[in-house]
Amino acid sequence: MKITQRAVTTTLSAAVVGMLLVPAASACALTDQPAPLANLQSVQDSPDAREVAPSALELSNLASGRIPSIVGLWSLQFISMGNTTHNPSIADGTQLLWGYNQLHSDETEILNVGSRSPAQQNFCLGVWQQTGDFTYQVNHFALNYNTTTGALVNKIIVIEMVTLSPGGTALSGTFVENIFDTMGNQTDHLTGQVEAQRITVDTTTP
Repeated sequence: MKITQRAVTTTLSAAVVGMLLVPAASACALTDQPAPLANLQSVQDSPDAREVAPSALELSNLASGRIPSIVGLWSLQFISMGNTTHNPSIADGTQLLWGYNQLHSDETEILNVGSRSPAQQNFCLGVWQQTGDFTYQVNHFALNYNTTTGALVNKIIVIEMVTLSPGGTALSGTFVENIFDTMGNQTDHLTGQVEAQRITVDTTTP
């Protein structure tokens, strides 16, 4: 079965770009030196798009007739798409961010970004709401600090529209990140794709 026959549309508003332009990068922004996806799957060859054997979770959901939920722990990455005219330019397929995203049953969420340092702030918070059988909206907030002075540099908003795979083991889609200064003026904008795989008690690799 294909993990995603459904397209995932994610609109993530958090500012990855700000990390390129200011010394203090956001928790929800790209790495200090974003690198092209050398050994990572391309968007077209992602786990969501290729044939894979059904997992134990998928088989359980199918057997019970349960509709899977977005609630749980996810291994997540943001991939740049459509930012070649950005200053500086970012090549399509560049990994901007990776980390672990926990979505709770009370419709809140937290993202721990492994590609950002704690001094810059590597945790983001948000809320989510289900909009359909497999679709969700997320409103996600992040802060960005200067690593030298500790001063707040940016406020970041992420708005996501995501679709869960029928088996409940994958997320993928698009994002838009918008970054603001401390006075509320928008200073940057970035777009791309999101890919995530569910982490379970049987997951043995990071």
